[in-house]
Amino acid sequence: MAVLVEFRAVTYQIGGREILHGIDLCVEEGETVALLGRSGSGKTTLLKMVNRLVEPTGGEVRFEGKPVKDWDPIRLRRRMGYVIQEGGLFPHATVAENVGVVPKLEGWPEERIRARTIELLDAMGLPAPVYGGRRPRQLSGGEKQRVGIARALAADPPLLLLDEPFAALDPVTRFEMQQRFARMQRTFGKTALFVTHDIREALMLGTRIALLKEGRLELVARADEFAQARTPEAMAFLATLGEGTPDESHATR
Repeated sequence: MAVLVEFRAVTYQIGGREILHGIDLCVEEGETVALLGRSGSGKTTLLKMVNRLVEPTGGEVRFEGKPVKDWDPIRLRRRMGYVIQEGGLFPHATVAENVGVVPKLEGWPEERIRARTIELLDAMGLPAPVYGGRRPRQLSGGEKQRVGIARALAADPPLLLLDEPFAALDPVTRFEMQQRFARMQRTFGKTALFVTHDIREALMLGTRIALLKEGRLELVARADEFAQARTPEAMAFLATLGEGTPDESHATR
């Protein structure tokens, strides 16, 4: 598989404090890499370096074989779908308009935008005849997140960046969204970087898990390997699984 995203000895400092320490990580086409860590571990900072919302103070981030600093930021961001908590939808636009915003900016013809919007809303379980004309305020939290994912996929970008997209949802809706995301990945086969602090979510959705602790990359392992990991931070996360075993959690993938 070709490498789509690469972090080379990436560091980040702010106010004299080092947030990230020499991160080396490759993301191959077609995989979902879960960036797992506690609050303040640097995982969201690392994610935002890919679309240049944050610039590294040392090292290099590459996308499609090219340093991201050499990309035009707008062109770069249109090559990536970006999903945040609560969807980040435009409140005064309809669901269909939200999904079609990037294809419209890319100059797609209206009929192609309409067809793509219908396809994605159907894939998210939000049929366009019912949901296409609604506004975000008329949606539940889970519905907003589904629209956010559909919007991220709309222009068919090679990469999805997801920053704890399901963290604000109630446990039942969150589990349903995790299952839907896993099905979506099987359908569309996108490469994804997925920030989470939830070990169950990482095991369920990650092809590989990159575990960060205090700005350092402690472990990178396939989800099935992670369940057997014996590094201190990995064991701390695995201990939170309680009575359910790591293998049982991963079986839902």
